Amino acid sequence: MGFALSKAMKDRLKEQQEFMRLQLERQLLLQNLMRERQTAMQIAWTREFLKYFGTFFGLTAVVLTTGAIKRKNPAVLLPILPLSFVFSYHYDMGYGTLLQRIKGEAENILDTESTVLELPKGPLTFEDLEKIRVSQSKFFIEK
Repeated sequence: MGFALSKAMKDRLKEQQEFMRLQLERQLLLQNLMRERQTAMQIAWTREFLKYFGTFFGLTAVVLTTGAIKRKNPAVLLPILPLSFVFSYHYDMGYGTLLQRIKGEAENILDTESTVLELPKGPLTFEDLEKIRVSQSKFFIEK
């Protein structure tokens, strides 16, 4: 009798572990899909922004160049410099390799500088959260 009960419990435990593994795989897949969609939205937003900013930058460059020629004053072209940096950044983000370079740098930080990622006072624990929850609870009465 004990053997049959023990076998049933082991089978049940194995089924539970398989279910938990499957659940974890689904969560990881969902998180990855959400991250991919968020990144795609960020790139799409940057590309859309680039269309408007590129038009603004082009018109500004033409107007400032015309003004510099008419006034014979090259200082009028000065605002093009910071605008070109903004334009270059967004172009690199939308169509260039900026995200790959950021990913590479992030991997480098994770591999070689992991100490900078540590949280102050260490990672949060369940006990820390409970202390905070109890201290902030208006309805909790301690006995």
